Amino acid sequence: MALCMLLSAPSFGGPLRVFLIGDSTCATKDLAKQNPERGWGQMFQPLFDGSVTVENHAVNGRSTKSFRDEGRWDPILDRLQAGDWVFIQFGHNDQKAQDSTRYADPAQYAENLRRYVRETRAKGAVPVLLTPIVRRHFSGESLDDTHGAYLDAVRRVAAGEQTPLIDAERLTRAWVAGLGDEASKAFYMWVEEGTCPLCPEGRQDNTHLNVRGARTVARMIAAQLPQAVPELGERLVPSDFTVARDGSGDFFTLTEAVAALPDFGRDTTRIVICGGVYREKISIPATKRLVALTGRGDVTLTWDDYAAKIGPTGRPLGTSGSSTLYFGGDGWTVRGITFENTAGRVGQAVAVQCLATELRFIGCRFLGNQDTLYLYGTGNRDGERVTENARIRFEECYIEGTTDFIFGSAAALFRRCEIRSKADSYVTAASTCRGQRCGLIFVECRLTADEGVTACWLGRPWRDYAQTLFLRCHLGAHIRPEGWHDWNKPRTHRTAFYAECASEGPGAAGRRVPWARRIEERRALRIVAAFDR
Repeated sequence: MALCMLLSAPSFGGPLRVFLIGDSTCATKDLAKQNPERGWGQMFQPLFDGSVTVENHAVNGRSTKSFRDEGRWDPILDRLQAGDWVFIQFGHNDQKAQDSTRYADPAQYAENLRRYVRETRAKGAVPVLLTPIVRRHFSGESLDDTHGAYLDAVRRVAAGEQTPLIDAERLTRAWVAGLGDEASKAFYMWVEEGTCPLCPEGRQDNTHLNVRGARTVARMIAAQLPQAVPELGERLVPSDFTVARDGSGDFFTLTEAVAALPDFGRDTTRIVICGGVYREKISIPATKRLVALTGRGDVTLTWDDYAAKIGPTGRPLGTSGSSTLYFGGDGWTVRGITFENTAGRVGQAVAVQCLATELRFIGCRFLGNQDTLYLYGTGNRDGERVTENARIRFEECYIEGTTDFIFGSAAALFRRCEIRSKADSYVTAASTCRGQRCGLIFVECRLTADEGVTACWLGRPWRDYAQTLFLRCHLGAHIRPEGWHDWNKPRTHRTAFYAECASEGPGAAGRRVPWARRIEERRALRIVAAFDR
């Protein structure tokens, strides 16, 4: 079954369980030897929010008869509770008259379905019947009907038992017929010789779906839920691409999904990434913009480069080269993802570097040590006047590090974030450009520290015109009374803007350096407003 769950997405009610029973067209496939085959049920979980759990119990080669005779139904039935849903789709194997272990004539098939429906209802669960998906059999330009009386049997049972029906055969028939004989092969298990280790001699299969086909059918079935099963339909989460390590997505890695994004897109592309640890070093180019990236479950993107590490050219990677992930495309909104650099305390080791503008991070975690979060923006512009820089938002995020772990020239607004120090050092190192309206702004954030950490500065100026403001924040006891450090550059006393307003906590009460400012809330709010303009 798929492992994808969403913790941060909105839920429309209590948790729901969906059980799928059926045959190979629905079943979860083994991924060994780069197997491209998928059942549509394998791709179903990522289509819902985190309040829905899908358990796919469909098995290759089973019919309404053999699924029960082999004892596969009983443990599911024992677990069913009021409010559960059971999706029932058989038919491909019930037709096999030559196999007495699976064969059920249309009347027996109907009675078997009726029994599944009634037993489900007896447990307080809700049955949903599905007709089998179409086989890709063409006679000339016409798509053949290979299921015959079995289709009518499902429809009659659904009507007689007043059970929700999703007519998957009718949906997939219209789809495959519209594609035509040749184009529809791209969605089924038509594999060219020498292209797949699982079937090196190739394969021509008109029944089973590949990744692309299963994705399409799963979404086709899901599209019927708002009308057929409204309680599930309202919990669907629309997406364009899904990334999942367990094979339930369009891609196994975020790198693949980024490569598939349209260049210079005008509309938002939605990517869902399912739970797991993804060891990837990812570079998002400027052409990949306007993307909503949502994590479902515990999603971690991790790498372990660091600035002094020797790269493939024989030279050190440098600070920028150490990043686990580069955001170069404008207009990304990212929810519920952990970004980490696991290089350890080996100097600069960036988890995320932001070169683009209009980036927004919601409920994300940034883990590292020195230089965890690099807000690059337009970069360092010593002495140059820059009236506009990248703008980046962080809402309810967690950011940790040791030294200068939030740094760079971009304008960045942090709201209700936890900023955690792991060593006695500096929290921020702004390099705000001359002429910028604002730099780093922290509003209603909590500054915390690991045990034993007792002496941290709020910030120091990486460049002369550094700007940093803390507004209505809670500052822990680890913040030094003097608050700010000048990086041994006395000239910055005249050029840097370091300010606090209406903060509280033991770290807010110290006697600050004379060149830092405590400003009125009216002025602080004007700075926040300047960011929003």
